[in-house]
Amino acid sequence: QVQLVESGGGLVQPGGSLRLSCAASVITFSTYTMAWYRQAPGKQRELVATISSSSTATYAPSVSGRFTISRDNAKNTVYLQMDSLKPEDTAVYYCNAYAWPRTMNDYWGQGTQVTVSS
Repeated sequence: QVQLVESGGGLVQPGGSLRLSCAASVITFSTYTMAWYRQAPGKQRELVATISSSSTATYAPSVSGRFTISRDNAKNTVYLQMDSLKPEDTAVYYCNAYAWPRTMNDYWGQGTQVTVSS
C-alpha cells in the first residue's frame, strides 16, 4: 500500500505563487508516474500535470507555462510549483501515483486546498 501526503496549500492572492509537495511512502517511488489533479466545487476532477518515471512532464493547457511539476526520487517527493495563480485555479489539489498495471497500482492523497482570492 502506498501512502501519499500532500502539503503546501493555502490562500494566495491572484498573481501569487504556491508550491505543493507530495511525499510518498514507497520504496520503488522512482518507477511510478506521478500526477496532480484538482477538483473545484461543483466540477469534475481534472488532470493538471504528470511526470513520468523518466521525468517527462505534461500539462493541461489551462496551466501550461504557469505550473511546473518536478520530482526528487531521493526524497520520494513530487512537487507542483504554481505561479501567476488565478482565481479559477481555486480547487482541492490531489496527488496521484500509478504504475503498470494501473488497475492494481493507483494511489491517491487526501488533497490540499488552494484558494486564490484577493
